[in-house]
Amino acid sequence: MQNGYIESFNGKFRDECLNDHWFQTLHQARTAISAWRHDYNQVRPHSSIGRMPPARFAELHRRLAGDAAQQPANNEDNG
Repeated sequence: MQNGYIESFNGKFRDECLNDHWFQTLHQARTAISAWRHDYNQVRPHSSIGRMPPARFAELHRRLAGDAAQQPANNEDNG
């Protein structure tokens, strides 16, 4: 096992997307993979990030990081 996260993702992708479709054209493959990727990143909750979709988690993280950056530092030296 090299990277558990990547191997887990690859297994899910293979089991839930690639094994469920028989692609006859590149367009069909791109369409099916795009739909699966949208579901995986925008809709499906992930247990590793508090049962929320990754897109929602990322937005929350960006918002919290932005709020933290806008707060003044409490340990400024005025002397």
